[in-house]
Amino acid sequence: MAGDKVEKPAVLIIGGLGYIGRFLALHIHTNDLASEVRLVDKQLPELAFLPPEFKDACSRDKFMQADASREQSLTKIFTRAAPNAAKPYTYVINCGGETRFSQPKEVYSARSTLLSLALARHTAAHSPSSIYIECSTGQVYAPSRKPPRRETDPLKPWSKLAKAKAEAEEQLSKIEGLKLVILRLANVYGEYSRGFLGTACALARVYQSKGEEMKWLWDKELAVNTVWVVDAARAILHACEWYVRTRQSGSHIFNIVDSGATNQGTLARLVAAHFDIPTGFQNTMVNTFARMNLHSVTDDVNDSVLDPWAELQGKKGIKPGPISPFVEKELLRDNDLSLDGGKFEKETKFGYQRPKGLDERGVREAVESYERMGWWP
Repeated sequence: MAGDKVEKPAVLIIGGLGYIGRFLALHIHTNDLASEVRLVDKQLPELAFLPPEFKDACSRDKFMQADASREQSLTKIFTRAAPNAAKPYTYVINCGGETRFSQPKEVYSARSTLLSLALARHTAAHSPSSIYIECSTGQVYAPSRKPPRRETDPLKPWSKLAKAKAEAEEQLSKIEGLKLVILRLANVYGEYSRGFLGTACALARVYQSKGEEMKWLWDKELAVNTVWVVDAARAILHACEWYVRTRQSGSHIFNIVDSGATNQGTLARLVAAHFDIPTGFQNTMVNTFARMNLHSVTDDVNDSVLDPWAELQGKKGIKPGPISPFVEKELLRDNDLSLDGGKFEKETKFGYQRPKGLDERGVREAVESYERMGWWP
């Protein structure tokens, strides 16, 4: 009836203390967008490097420690607090899974693929009215620089993490009755980022301390497309709301990426400006050698930066934390992450708050956040 108050959704976030999960929780809390939020994570809040501004959004009363890949945990996870114990969650959002690279295949299978399948099957069987969101990765596509990859393009995952996500995507789409949205995210950056931006900044800090030029493999055109973490969080909730508002059914897939077309040249220019260091790119001979000997090249890079980083931390009295210049071999390959995000913007009417991609502000905010947390030497 006209004038009836619309009930706010109840939101279940798996991986709620992870990087994207915590920003999603903060977005919901800050804007009062839910009647109830439950954050499920294997890690305790006290061990999750939570900044102070997340204290209320990720408070203990919202948190449940559990392994959502274990069947025996699911009933407890999906049972809401009294007096709503008999009601389903409106949105079930999977931000969980293994996020480290270069792990054994079995780790990704257990912690990513099986996690997604367990959650989705339980949702379809016991909470069929719930919208299920699967946070995946743009690394599932066959690498391509131009044109950027669209949702209908062929898949050829180029990391073991992405292979596990692609396998999960395939199986999820076969679950009958599941109200599914798969979001394939670009490189997520922002304050407290431990991903590609955190690694790049830590590497730049080492080269700054050594007074040396920071040279990148491959070329400046290598695509490393991005999305600001706040926009990623907004996109997740927007996808849920769109599904309900437009009375969707079945499964949908969207790329989540800004329109900035960030590449290695962008990243090199930004860290050069922020850290006041010379940057450049290796020549063809070095790149050819690296392609043939990527394992040893990665080891050499890490050997050259980890000790200086530890020395910088020691001088500042900083204990080892989540930020490190350690380079993962899987991420050092010359694979473009180039995505077309037009479908999500057009179909769901979503607008990015930072559509132009990673810029000087993004780098500055990241480094300042590391300094606030005592992670930065």
